[in-house]
Amino acid sequence: MKEIILPQKLSKPRGRYSHGVLVKPGRLLFIAGQTALDSNGNVMGIGDVYTQTKKIYENIGTILSEAGGTFPDIVKTITFITDISFREKVNEIQSQYFEKDFPANTLVVVKGLARKEFLVEVEAIACIEK
Repeated sequence: MKEIILPQKLSKPRGRYSHGVLVKPGRLLFIAGQTALDSNGNVMGIGDVYTQTKKIYENIGTILSEAGGTFPDIVKTITFITDISFREKVNEIQSQYFEKDFPANTLVVVKGLARKEFLVEVEAIACIEK
């Protein structure tokens, strides 16, 4: 379903991502930027990047499951953080969900997100077999 592209002419990725992911025919799932909101719209883990990231990946898992997919189906993520010092905690959580064949990922440090309480936001694209 997917092939990880890691050209020898490029440096090896330092984090949990791949340079490219080639997908074969399947259904594409575009997951909107997820934040640390619970089912009632409350922000989880205010001031705690670890808790927020954990909740974000739980939310992504819920969306994947509803569409018939799993985390290995994710081929691309974009991670937004409000402080570069959050990178290690975010990577720690990501490593619980991506063990190998990492998706392509872009990490962006931003001045702020939609609500001041949000420290992290993650959007994703998955390719789910038919």
